[in-house]
Amino acid sequence: MRRQPVGIANVTEQLRALGVQPGQTLQVHTAFSTVGPIEGGPIGLIEALRAAIGPGGTLVMPSMSDDDDHPFDPQMTPCLGMGVTADAFWRLLGVLRSDSPHAFAAVGPNAERITAPHPIVPPHGIDSPVGRVWELGGHVLLLGVGHDADTTVHLAENLAGVRYRRDKYVTVLQGGVQMRFEYAEIDHCCERFALVDTWLDERNLQRRCTVGHAEARLVPARNVVEVVVERLRADETAFLHPAGTDTECDEAWASLRS
Repeated sequence: MRRQPVGIANVTEQLRALGVQPGQTLQVHTAFSTVGPIEGGPIGLIEALRAAIGPGGTLVMPSMSDDDDHPFDPQMTPCLGMGVTADAFWRLLGVLRSDSPHAFAAVGPNAERITAPHPIVPPHGIDSPVGRVWELGGHVLLLGVGHDADTTVHLAENLAGVRYRRDKYVTVLQGGVQMRFEYAEIDHCCERFALVDTWLDERNLQRRCTVGHAEARLVPARNVVEVVVERLRADETAFLHPAGTDTECDEAWASLRS
């Protein structure tokens, strides 16, 4: 049966019922194919989000490059891997986008601070858009996705001091010349980030309800970091599948043995 579009005003009401409040700094990860259809499409969802946080709030979305083989251009490079809503967001008038292959985009009073220059390595450390949202006391909103899409969990891995890494590269411009920049990143398949749901729910640290046509989760970024750091300091490999399950986790395990 075909789903009926949810009105922008109704989505705003759903967000408020979830706990989104005016003035919040809100980092959003979403899959519009799950949340929609919504009146106005992805732009309508963005309008509802901005209405829910009001002019005093700051809306933040991931805006990373999909292409490691060409230099990142904040004015041109798409981020379709982050979803159609995120790719529509950075293109809107007034939205700022950081100049990094690990970019985030933001609009609102804290946008300039969040999108200020940040290093390539580590991609999601304290001095990154995700780290700045955490420092500002921001919230993470997951719309139609789980914590496997929650970049704040990577921040927690950095803060916990986990040792596993995977080899990565991006292409950057140095003196007008394209250069391959190689680095080691805290990474794996991320499927076991789903454990974060259990850890948060055990302590009633996140809220859930329906937004659009999908389940939504709202949680303070500081709560995500707190519970994940605690678990990883007890077992730094909690997010890694057993050896032989998938290539990405096997590479992470190998880095611990090297």
